[in-house]
Amino acid sequence: MKAIDETGAKKTIRFVLYVFYEVLIHRIISHLLYFPQVRKFSLQILGSKIGNDSIIMDVKFFNWHHTGPKGLKIGDRCFIGDEAMLDLYDNVTLENDVTLAQRVLVLTHMNVGYKNHPLQKYFPKVSKPVVLKEGCFIGASVTILPGVTVGERSFVAAGSIVTSNIPKESVFAGVPAKLIRKIK
Repeated sequence: MKAIDETGAKKTIRFVLYVFYEVLIHRIISHLLYFPQVRKFSLQILGSKIGNDSIIMDVKFFNWHHTGPKGLKIGDRCFIGDEAMLDLYDNVTLENDVTLAQRVLVLTHMNVGYKNHPLQKYFPKVSKPVVLKEGCFIGASVTILPGVTVGERSFVAAGSIVTSNIPKESVFAGVPAKLIRKIK
């Protein structure tokens, strides 16, 4: 199994355990109870840091077997909307008062395939953390690429693709996202 050879036994076991978590806790228990606090509590048990009054709706996580839940840091009073997807290959940090609307995709890595994939020499595997600074808003269906920091109190319009850092107190929109105006 090529995937196990490249990933290693330890990460493969972690992958199996997190798939079990995803199925048992996230899909069955939290859907039966449908309380965002169940998701928050289960993530905290697994090592995530989640602040007070934060709400985590039906969020999907992937690449658990790399950085995993311990790489997820969510501040106070944050909201993550339904069908958001967070890549836990590297760290994802949401400071206080961050809002992620529905279907936001946060990527922390890029990999075209196995080590011998013909495109690896042109597009080598990369992973970088994503940081969403205090008070920023990320609109519905926004994609945030690896290594991006969104500045304090910035607004990213729905459907945008964020390829580079966004300064504080800015409105960005588009594909790729570009400065529309400063807030102050």
